[in-house]
Amino acid sequence: MPKPDLSRFYPLNIAVLTVSDTRTSANDSSGDLLCDLVREAGHQFFARALLVNNKYALRALLSHWIASSNIQVILINGGTGYAAGNCTIEALAPLLDTPVPGFGELFRQLSFAELGSAALQSGAVAGLANGTLLFAMPGSGGACTLAMQQLILPQLNGQTGPCNFLAHVKNSPTKSCGV
Repeated sequence: MPKPDLSRFYPLNIAVLTVSDTRTSANDSSGDLLCDLVREAGHQFFARALLVNNKYALRALLSHWIASSNIQVILINGGTGYAAGNCTIEALAPLLDTPVPGFGELFRQLSFAELGSAALQSGAVAGLANGTLLFAMPGSGGACTLAMQQLILPQLNGQTGPCNFLAHVKNSPTKSCGV
């Protein structure tokens, strides 16, 4: 098999999930932002949903998307903090085959510069499940922008070296780090 061309960009199929008890499709500004950033980066926007904080409903939708042969990345915003009822991280964690702890660690480190010690309460988690890469981040526009621009989008680009996540998603045109 020929080696992939690492000088070119490979678009991925991405789904966006907003978790909120107060947002609607009419005012889901962070979900809109994520969709715009996905498109601007050259990826394919594949699906979108908005659910309330219910870990079983979240797991059902995420399981469906994880099982899909078409969705390679899922971006989840909202429901990650310490507010009563938030359950995104609890819903997501049991579905992951392989956690990516560095995402949460780096997200909080970057948030600290802006938020100070409040960054401790910034829930963020990532991992792989069935070849699907999942990222959960806080629901504020600032948090979504920070996560996408500084962490997620560079790692969804096969041109980012020495390693990126492109090789780890299902139906990937690349097979390993540093191919």
